[in-house]
Amino acid sequence: MKVIMLAAGVGRRLHGDENDDLPKALLRFGGKTLLARHIEILRSHGIDEMVIVVGHHKDDLVAEVAAIVEAGGAPDSFVRTLFNPRYKESGILSLGTADSVMRSGEDVMFMDADVLYHPELMVRLIRSDHRNCFTMDRDFEFGDEPVKVYLRGGEMFDFGKQMVDGYEVIGEWPGFMRMSPEIAVKVADAVKHHIDNDNLLTTYEEAMRDVLVSEPAGTFGYEDITGIPWTEIDFPDDMIHAQNIILPLIEKFDPEES
Repeated sequence: MKVIMLAAGVGRRLHGDENDDLPKALLRFGGKTLLARHIEILRSHGIDEMVIVVGHHKDDLVAEVAAIVEAGGAPDSFVRTLFNPRYKESGILSLGTADSVMRSGEDVMFMDADVLYHPELMVRLIRSDHRNCFTMDRDFEFGDEPVKVYLRGGEMFDFGKQMVDGYEVIGEWPGFMRMSPEIAVKVADAVKHHIDNDNLLTTYEEAMRDVLVSEPAGTFGYEDITGIPWTEIDFPDDMIHAQNIILPLIEKFDPEES
């Protein structure tokens, strides 16, 4: 299985529009960057290759990868980077940069770079019986910001930031999903369609939703990761929450008790 991780953005909501701060993948928690944590977790659970889409401060991300390799955290062949020269314009362009990976004929794991989480979250997804699978957390605060997973009759039927009616269970998406080769190609097609039509205000989540709602019921499954410590880091308050609340929870979390 290959992993696509998007790490090209400038972190506007965290640092401001014209910032020169390091990418969020290089934020440190417990002495490790988020990127080092991602690589350690993925390497420990059978991932074959990690492809990182870079943009903002790309040289710093490449340097961190080199430092991780030099320290023995990963072989040279494990991580490669793809540069999105239009990284300031739209996140969907970053996923479009990884088009060849989506069309590689292998299972693909998608992940955001700005998430601090316990390894059990990734283990649930990697070991899931669902080849096309979202993660969802039922314990979240309602609002416009969270990307949501909607279930009805035990199956996913919608996905995105928008609120929809008719759901029986709702949860927040932590930013990780896996795709079979067939579905990865369809997501790549949806992304390409939006880019070709200059729909750059469209998010990559909307491209994923295009495929979800067009496929037969049951094509996509989900893993309920409620109770596993994680947080996405978008705003300054998220940094404080990650450092003071989530990191201590990660350090004492026991998957056997979850």
